[in-house]
Amino acid sequence: MFDKLSSQPVDKIMQLMQMYKLDDREGKIDLGVGVYKNASGITPVMRAVKAAEKQLWETQETKSYVSLVGDVAYHDVMIDLVLNGAVARDQIAAAATPGGTGACRQAFEMIKMAEPRTRVFVSDPTWPNHLSILKYLGIETVPYRYFDSESRAVDFAGMMEDLQGLRAGDVVLLHGCCHNPTGANLNLTEWKLVVDVLNAKGAMPMIDLAYQGFGDGLDEDAAATRLVAASCPEVLIAASCSKNFGVYRERTGILMALSADKSKVAVAQENLSFLNRQNYSFPPDHGARVVTMILTDPALRKMWEEELEETRLGMLRLREQLAAELKRLSNSDRFGFLAQHRGMFSRLGTTPEMVEKLRVDHGVYMVGDSRMNIAGLNEATIPVLAKAIIDAEI
Repeated sequence: MFDKLSSQPVDKIMQLMQMYKLDDREGKIDLGVGVYKNASGITPVMRAVKAAEKQLWETQETKSYVSLVGDVAYHDVMIDLVLNGAVARDQIAAAATPGGTGACRQAFEMIKMAEPRTRVFVSDPTWPNHLSILKYLGIETVPYRYFDSESRAVDFAGMMEDLQGLRAGDVVLLHGCCHNPTGANLNLTEWKLVVDVLNAKGAMPMIDLAYQGFGDGLDEDAAATRLVAASCPEVLIAASCSKNFGVYRERTGILMALSADKSKVAVAQENLSFLNRQNYSFPPDHGARVVTMILTDPALRKMWEEELEETRLGMLRLREQLAAELKRLSNSDRFGFLAQHRGMFSRLGTTPEMVEKLRVDHGVYMVGDSRMNIAGLNEATIPVLAKAIIDAEI
């Protein structure tokens, strides 16, 4: 049996992590893996998470299964966090999933179950795992222009032109905020125009919301998702708690299926239950339980929101400091986009050859498409990175 299996392509980010680990140079900089790190290079356990876990340890009496779609209390707090009343609760079906990746996978599975010939329009570029899962499931993808490598901003004219190719029943995958891998985001005026095209063409939006609270704030980062939810007849939303709660290894996500026709919500819920049963039966509960406790306890929620805001503002300061240092060294504003991008990532817009030069000559590790994790920096490494970028003539 096993001799009939084919070798799979190496995950480039995992390969980059291994290369970084084997590099014995002092002063090397890891900007590759998409995990938040503080100034000490640690992905910390948030204070509110520790406090909630302590309470859970003291009070939890069973580790039995919850349900195929997880705890309804978790659904409710996450729906409130993401949508805040933009859509009535009885218009939403939901299922807990193993992280945001699990939510995306279940959403794509649901799309294929409903109509195997559905095309999914995907931003160019997007998170690589989107394309990997879609390809594995045999779902046709159509790229739409998104990032302008010259301006390092959204190519909105190109995006809108490409979305004119939508047909009724197509799905458009959108990043709710903090676009991965570019860091470049639509403004609300542009989001409204995208909604108009989706509704005119009869296409359904699917939103991947992985970084709520990492960009401009909890409500600000959800504004586009709420607009889409309130404006389109059907919407899929895949949300993750990995980043904003720091519970990466607990695999805490949720998939929401919204319908303006309440009669369709029950069948959507049945299908979410079915998909969970087929793929992993019961979703993880520990992270979901912790998130629920935090969001329903005023003291814990206040603690969490304060730490999340500290994290967000810290990344924003790193962006501003890097842009300022590059401006000083280059005597130009061509790197000003770094301060305008939001979230963990920015894309330099340079070539794979230049990225390799940064690695070989300066020990700077970033993904080959020039995506760099801003959270991998600190005040000491910003001048080092800025000088490396200038020396590489990017």
